[in-house]
Amino acid sequence: MARTPRMAQIEAMLADDPDDAFLRYGLGMEHASAGDDAACVDVLRDLIARSAANPYVPAYLQCGQALARLDRAAEACAVLRAGVEAARAAGDTHAQGEMQGLLLSLE
Repeated sequence: MARTPRMAQIEAMLADDPDDAFLRYGLGMEHASAGDDAACVDVLRDLIARSAANPYVPAYLQCGQALARLDRAAEACAVLRAGVEAARAAGDTHAQGEMQGLLLSLE
């Protein structure tokens, strides 16, 4: 997929702060918006790994959704299960419920 000007802007900002979860999430969403779910998954998996000590909960849901769009249901379920646990630990019941719903639809 083509790299958008917004992707270039976000990547430039990430060069200064590679562990900025919000920017990394934004880059993943930009890939999803451009129709490149594989790149979205790569970016969000990197974010999930980088933020393991303090999980960025929305990344799990979006990664799971992108994997589902790629017909990679088993991988989507694994990410969503981890996301449900991260959301539970963070007290984010809304995200937890969304991920549980998607998980049920995939299993």
